[in-house]
Amino acid sequence: MDWTFLKTLKFEELNLDKEDQDILHSLAERLQDNYPYHAQHYAGQMIKPPHPLAQAAQWMASFVNPNNHALDGGRATSALELEVISQLGQMMGFTPVLGHLTAGGTMANLEALWISRKIDANTTVLANELAHYTHSRMTEVLGIPFKAMPADAEGRMCLSDLKLVLTALKSKGQRATIVATLGTTGTGSIDPLEDIIDLAKQFDARIHVDAAYGGYFKLADVQHGSKRHFEAVQYADSIVIDPHKHGLQPYGCGAVLFKDPTVGRFYKHDSPYTYFTSTDLHLGEITLECSRSGAAAAGVWATLKKFPLVPRGVFAKRLNHSLQAANGLHRQALDFGYHSLPPALDICVFSTPGKKASLLSAQNRDFFERKAAEGIHLALLKLKPSQCPWAIEWDIEELVVIRSVLMKPEHNDPHFWKAILG
Repeated sequence: MDWTFLKTLKFEELNLDKEDQDILHSLAERLQDNYPYHAQHYAGQMIKPPHPLAQAAQWMASFVNPNNHALDGGRATSALELEVISQLGQMMGFTPVLGHLTAGGTMANLEALWISRKIDANTTVLANELAHYTHSRMTEVLGIPFKAMPADAEGRMCLSDLKLVLTALKSKGQRATIVATLGTTGTGSIDPLEDIIDLAKQFDARIHVDAAYGGYFKLADVQHGSKRHFEAVQYADSIVIDPHKHGLQPYGCGAVLFKDPTVGRFYKHDSPYTYFTSTDLHLGEITLECSRSGAAAAGVWATLKKFPLVPRGVFAKRLNHSLQAANGLHRQALDFGYHSLPPALDICVFSTPGKKASLLSAQNRDFFERKAAEGIHLALLKLKPSQCPWAIEWDIEELVVIRSVLMKPEHNDPHFWKAILG
């Protein structure tokens, strides 16, 4: 699929003059310089096509141009956002729930860590070394100490190292905020949340779950060993999930959820020119962001009407196709003699055959470029020796491998897997 169709869009509902139409035609020409994100043969980065219903709902709401900061600017879409947050909270086991949509996972994680600091100004944030880099960056912004915890060979936070750090913090009279990731962006690894929660209870630590990528897989048929960690999210203190990843929404749309609604007191502030039209909750009273798109709430709301967040529903089956695709590509890679990491979610990480890290890295870069020339778009990833179970010679510090994010149901196709590997 290419983007030629953008040149034929008419926008008949809009009062556009010829100059406007000429500018849009020029824009359509510029937008041709993009990868075919919607196509089956794009399996590189975490870019999932938004559902047409979500796009239509956002476009419809954009005529109103609502701002969900205050009820003055977005009465209808503020109500839609509260309904959306309630449904996301129910999926995660947060009832009641306090939360809101954000521009993306970075802002959502910032708010969750900010609340942790408000609860305990001396907290230290602990996260998997493979967690998204937003955590180290946002803790720097917030002035919170941050420590990266070692990952095991499967990319999960190492529990023994975590216990040692928690013990050391306790000896200093300090409490931790533990960030557990359900779906690391590199390999899709699942931190052992259920076990982390047990440790958190022992050390009176706060738990934040970064499920920006993997959160919706709570509804899917994930591996038995991972299922218990998704079920444990109900015991976390806060969760981040991104509707603009597996939630079928256009960028950017994230969400932050808090189990304890009373944390809303930390957001309390006054504004002399906004919160006066109603005594009902204005979403700006429980967010750090000010102006926020109400159209994003409309998109999520409409999508949830079509795809309710229920196990074994149509939406869950779509996610299962992605899980099956990653496992299918993994098995096919092994059959072809490739190295491959067992997928935890829908990300398959593999390498061309070989024994020496430097040669493998060169081969994998060449493979990546060759596949792009064939029209199959993948990604690259760097692995350290501790993250790589393959018996190879390490003559360089990191191994470059191939990473395929199989987010689309149509990726569950053996012919496509063979096209990738052939």
